[in-house]
Amino acid sequence: MTRTDWDATADSFDRAPDHGLLDPAVRASWAARMRTWLPADGRPAEVLDLGCGTGSLSLLAVEQGHRVTGVDRSPRMVDLARIKLAGKPAEILVGDAHRPPVGERRFDVVMARHVLWLLPDAGAALRHWCSLLKPGGRLLLIEGVWGGEGIPAADLLKALTPLTSHVRHEPLSADATLWGRPVDDERYGLVAFPARRPRHTEVVDVHLILRRGDEVLLSRRSGTGYADGLLHAPSGHVEDGEDVRAALIREAAEEIGVVLSPDDLRVALVMQHRGPRGNPRTGWFFAAECGPDLAPYNREPGKCSGLGWYPLHALPADMVAYCRAGLDAYRAGERFVIHWHEDGDAIVHDAQGVRRAVHLPATDPPA
Repeated sequence: MTRTDWDATADSFDRAPDHGLLDPAVRASWAARMRTWLPADGRPAEVLDLGCGTGSLSLLAVEQGHRVTGVDRSPRMVDLARIKLAGKPAEILVGDAHRPPVGERRFDVVMARHVLWLLPDAGAALRHWCSLLKPGGRLLLIEGVWGGEGIPAADLLKALTPLTSHVRHEPLSADATLWGRPVDDERYGLVAFPARRPRHTEVVDVHLILRRGDEVLLSRRSGTGYADGLLHAPSGHVEDGEDVRAALIREAAEEIGVVLSPDDLRVALVMQHRGPRGNPRTGWFFAAECGPDLAPYNREPGKCSGLGWYPLHALPADMVAYCRAGLDAYRAGERFVIHWHEDGDAIVHDAQGVRRAVHLPATDPPA
């Protein structure tokens, strides 16, 4: 169906009756179905009714204790729906069901009746509607095939497969009370529960900015398979059960033979970083002074070819870009940084390249 065909069909719906819901028996039958489709945990659900028309299904949802936002592209339909739902917990908006004008709001239910088949890109609409759901939310889709037009249930179920964890399919054609008469075409309802997105996880690593006056200790990576030959601060990953200070103290002892206490450490900055083609991670940079009682040495010759002291104000170029960005931010007094490589970036610091570090402002202390 072309966009012109869609507009013409939608305009004809402007003149259509109220989906048969003016009949009390039909309305009661839809109300009974809605009770099984909408959440029934005793709390009001936030329902987005797309292509709401004159608001008949929106009204049923409100009467069952839910809050509704209705969207319809016809201003005339919206006016009628607003009259029908006046004084009730409902908001009716003029807008396109494909991209409803709801901003960043999220809903427990996205509902559409006899709408999806009219849209120029049903797959894109489904993906966007899923993005409008709160965690644990559901799609309620009422569709069918009339006179060769519409979406067969098998096709819609196939389109929902990559987007959902499970779908409840209810054939509706045999229930004549829903339509006010017997029907012999395909009509159905689907309650679809989008697949849960994996919870975002990140590696947490720790970095030691060991100071000796204006100098900082760096180690040259070797034999690790990643950034070998480049300079980096002593660092490592937080292990299960460790806090970031304990991890830093452990790594300092393992890598450079330096024994630090929590009182020796000062938080320098926190940085979220993504390496080229890598997954994001969050790094905690701690600063500590190298007093006369500390004598760092290379305890991991299989991973490090040597240690050296370098001026903090004139750092070498052959550094891992992530570490260099952290030290540059530390010198500038920045405390919160995002350092996000693009896939084609080099691991090594590139003084002439695009600046990837973004410094985030910290809050001022309360007065």
